[in-house]
Amino acid sequence: MSLILVYLGVTFLSALLLISCNKIFTEAPEPHTTLEEPFDGLSASELAAFLRGDEAFSQAFTVETGLGPLFNNTACVSCHPGDGRAHPNAAFKFFGKVTGTSIDLLTDLGGPQLQDKSIPGVPPEELPAEANAVSGRAAPPVFGVGLIEFIPVQDILANEDQTDLDGDGISGRAHWVTSADFVPAHEVGGGPGPQLGRFGLRANTSSLLQQVVRAYHQDIGITTDFLPLENHPPHLKAPADVVPDPELSAAVVQDVVFYLRTLAPPKRGKITAEVLQGKKLFTEIGCAKCHIPKLKTGSSPFPVLAYRDAELYSDLLLHDMGPVLADNFIDGEAAGYEWKTKPLWGLGRAADALGGIPYYLHDARTSDLSEAILLHGGEAQARRDSFSALSEAERQAILAFLKSL
Repeated sequence: MSLILVYLGVTFLSALLLISCNKIFTEAPEPHTTLEEPFDGLSASELAAFLRGDEAFSQAFTVETGLGPLFNNTACVSCHPGDGRAHPNAAFKFFGKVTGTSIDLLTDLGGPQLQDKSIPGVPPEELPAEANAVSGRAAPPVFGVGLIEFIPVQDILANEDQTDLDGDGISGRAHWVTSADFVPAHEVGGGPGPQLGRFGLRANTSSLLQQVVRAYHQDIGITTDFLPLENHPPHLKAPADVVPDPELSAAVVQDVVFYLRTLAPPKRGKITAEVLQGKKLFTEIGCAKCHIPKLKTGSSPFPVLAYRDAELYSDLLLHDMGPVLADNFIDGEAAGYEWKTKPLWGLGRAADALGGIPYYLHDARTSDLSEAILLHGGEAQARRDSFSALSEAERQAILAFLKSL
């Protein structure tokens, strides 16, 4: 009799487990609801490169593997947790001495990037007294950059209006920069002559390869085949690290570039009636004039990136954003009050890898999205004022729309 009861009990428990297993076991996330997934359609060899790049992007360096001698963080993922934006605690500082409309980057004193950490035996950098322009910056998300890379130059330039011919108060302009010598001409943004800046908070970098190489060199202190000499400012009389240079091969760098290039933007959140109302208001008050909802890629050697929509909500141009957001640091041809229009895709997932707290603007100064909008000035002042004049329900609809991106 007892054996029968045991059997019945086990059977009953098994049935309960089958009925409620979806509540017991964690389910995999739906496709493209995180910030760490590749575009669909990669070949087997491309997916292998993506996975190698993912592993390299997550590698934490130590003194024994070449960290430093000066650095800001120990891994790419430390500044881009979950491939999203940086926590304020991981923000960088750039410094220089501004005189009128020119800047001395104080390279003989370690500028322009402040490396505030160092390996044992090497003093970290400190802001020199000569620096009168200091810019705090939180690293942006890295998904979708492959789409940005292959938007045709002429399509970006089509939205320029440097002299505000249409009288709407908006005069976005492209940032023309010089490519690093190590970027070959066949790479987007490489070669001699002025190149269109696409990457960075002020569009001061034209090539994804350059962005990755300089991040290794400046942020982590890792030399590569492209930049094989240590970042060792002359004013620091200290030894370099103990690992022979270059510390990272070109093959690993190219895997990381491919990983970033093929990271897909997350799919939109739920589209509700409030979200649709917010989208309509966003356009009506003029926000979409700079945060252009969609551009399109052109040809690309990577089929998954060719001729597809890039719903980034940006024109990738520089705009005067007013004195409140200005940092007075001059980046190439970009003034201290100009910033590239921030892409808004993935905005609703800004908090995912940051402990549930989102951080907005170039320096991550606020977690309040309304405040981030109200801090806009310059060319965005009229749009900011229109947002402020809306009813509470209308403002909430715009916030709902932005958080659905």
